[in-house]
Amino acid sequence: MLENVAVVLLDGVHPFELGVVCEVFGLDRGDEGLPVYDFAVASAEGPTLTTHAGFSVGTEHGLERLESADLIAVPAGQTYVDREYPPELLDALRRAADRGARILSVCSGVFVLAAAGLLDGRRCAVHWRHADELARRYPLIRVEPDVLYVDAGPVITSAGTAAGIDACLHLVREEHGPEVANAIARRMVVPPHRDGGQAQYIERPLPRSRCDTVGEVLVWMERHLDEEVTVEQLAERAHMSPRTFARRFQQETGTTPYRWILRQRVLLAQRLLEATDETMDAIAWRTGFGNAAALRHQFVRSLGTTPQAYRRTFKGPEAA
Repeated sequence: MLENVAVVLLDGVHPFELGVVCEVFGLDRGDEGLPVYDFAVASAEGPTLTTHAGFSVGTEHGLERLESADLIAVPAGQTYVDREYPPELLDALRRAADRGARILSVCSGVFVLAAAGLLDGRRCAVHWRHADELARRYPLIRVEPDVLYVDAGPVITSAGTAAGIDACLHLVREEHGPEVANAIARRMVVPPHRDGGQAQYIERPLPRSRCDTVGEVLVWMERHLDEEVTVEQLAERAHMSPRTFARRFQQETGTTPYRWILRQRVLLAQRLLEATDETMDAIAWRTGFGNAAALRHQFVRSLGTTPQAYRRTFKGPEAA
């Protein structure tokens, strides 16, 4: 049973991500019949640390506090992506994992876990902005940039900022059951579980083509997303044979015409859901999906959430 929790800090820690862990595990909610954890904040770099926000944090605990923890959390921090980490910290994390402790990271804290070798051969989550760098630097890790968190016991990794709440509540749910997790979530005024993943938050503007031979066709396709077109028709517009066009398209865009136009339709649907009050049927028609059911199907496949839920997220609760 999870009883002893330690948060370990490095210089430049982000206050919000630190606060997430403190809020879930550091508050005494015993008067409500909820678990009370033996909670402490420990430093890997001296008794006083700076934060990303410009103020300092002091703690009386050093790395020795990690030796008794059932859960060690590593929140995000400034320059965590690029810096070197104290070898003593990496050793402490490895020892904790070896004895069965859970290790949790929030956002860029995942780079500390990766440096300790705790993610080799495992799936992990990270903020979508850091996904490519994490995969490049640690090729043994299976980076999943579209999810909110990954539980690859004993390691749990979460994506940016609020996804740390999702990961912490998931861990509470696993250790104490859904009623406890739901009660803590109500106190925090957050959903106990969020549908979907990071994909709905990733900023992917409609790309401007830099392609040499299919560039003009791409511009035409962007302007006619509401029309059904075939490879043969596109090839004719490009003055190529269908086989040559398909090969050139793959070489210059990295995907097939079908997948390219599908992605642009989803992107356009996102923009319309955010910026307009058009009905689902109207958006489906404008984006070439034809009807609301087809729009919903492709939206869920691409982003892991429904068009209605996406609109509520980005236009507010009054949106439907």
